[in-house]
Amino acid sequence: MKKFLFVVAFICTMFTFSNVEASNYQINDAKIDVLFEKASTTIMMNLTDMSSNLMTSTANLNSSLKAKDPLLAIVLDFFLGGLGIHRFYLGTKVMTGVGYILTCGGIFGLVPLVDFIVLIINYDDISQFVDNPKFFMW
Repeated sequence: MKKFLFVVAFICTMFTFSNVEASNYQINDAKIDVLFEKASTTIMMNLTDMSSNLMTSTANLNSSLKAKDPLLAIVLDFFLGGLGIHRFYLGTKVMTGVGYILTCGGIFGLVPLVDFIVLIINYDDISQFVDNPKFFMW
């Protein structure tokens, strides 16, 4: 039944569009040239906007790296270290937190303890730990 309906629809479509001739279409080269000129200017403007947005997002990224408070990371590690919440705060991927949970709090609490000590020692500059994808951030 589906094949029959497809054939009928195809025949109806052929009858509908059989009256259309290619001579009815005309091409206006001047309008096409104007469209291409507008498109190239729009593309160049968009590329300029994209590059300025990229520079702005890079500046925002650099400011977000500096915006991480080491004291908050230490407090999160002390209270919720076994769940890896301090690593989420520092920008680590989700799988690291899952690894903390699956290893009973980061190898029975050993990894959060070492993270805690490392964060305290490097209190002045924790930039090397921000967005660190490794399970062991040190």
